[in-house]
Amino acid sequence: MSSHLSILGIIHTAISVFAIMAALVALMQDGKLDPKSDPGKAYVTLTILTCLTGFPIMKTGHLTGGHYLAILILVLLAVAIYAKQLRIFGKLADYAQLILMSATLFFSLIPAVIETLTRLPFGDPLAASPNDPMVQMGLKILVVLFLGGTLLQVLMMRSEKKKASAPDSRVNMG
Repeated sequence: MSSHLSILGIIHTAISVFAIMAALVALMQDGKLDPKSDPGKAYVTLTILTCLTGFPIMKTGHLTGGHYLAILILVLLAVAIYAKQLRIFGKLADYAQLILMSATLFFSLIPAVIETLTRLPFGDPLAASPNDPMVQMGLKILVVLFLGGTLLQVLMMRSEKKKASAPDSRVNMG
């Protein structure tokens, strides 16, 4: 696989790296990707730009799996951002938003894993193609991280909600 990137490819890649960095900052600061927090807003904006700059990139002259993945990410982002206003989720809206935002990061990391392993190091990439065992292992690890990370976030949110709804056990003597 060629490691040559067009100018648009370089811009697209740079934006995507910043989007992933914003997601990591959000996860470290808030324990979740909250689209209303500053790093969450940065992640959403940069992810949208990543998807939009990816559409004109067509090595084969037609849409590829990456393009369909970008469409899926954009749809999931929209649903996640407005999850709390959508009646369909009801009382589970916070959880839906958390899971959907995590899914957008997961789907964004799929091409990141594939492209990184099939392009780096330049001249002698670690993997020959997306079907290479190293890429497949990287994607399996990504699935485990997504499932484990999302479960951890859900459990943390559940714990926070329980604490917030528990009556105050302190007696006010004043």
